[in-house]
Amino acid sequence: MTPEYEQLFEIHHITHVAKPWGYELIFAKTDKYVGKILHINRGESLSLQYHEMKEETLYVVDGELRLTIEHDGDRRELMLRKGESFHIPPRLIHRMEALADTDVAEVSTPELDDVVRLEDRYGRV
Repeated sequence: MTPEYEQLFEIHHITHVAKPWGYELIFAKTDKYVGKILHINRGESLSLQYHEMKEETLYVVDGELRLTIEHDGDRRELMLRKGESFHIPPRLIHRMEALADTDVAEVSTPELDDVVRLEDRYGRV
């Protein structure tokens, strides 16, 4: 048996990444896609940001969040609740803010370092 064949039967370990707003659990990472769960603590928010290349889809597993999106100066706030999803194409400005402890499944293209922060309450701009 080849090592590649044996990899078909491996259980993959989840990577826990601490964040100032909660944490990420990265459960899949390949050269084509990434899958993770974002746990956002109530009252916390991610950066107002966009991605040059990264494309992502969000699915609210539990909780509720306010999603701010902006395109060509048109800024809107959407409420996403359990069972709802939203697609974020490259260059769409966005921010998630948890109104309750919230778990979000994020499936994206693999460019994890492709983040342009415009505003950040944790001083990461």
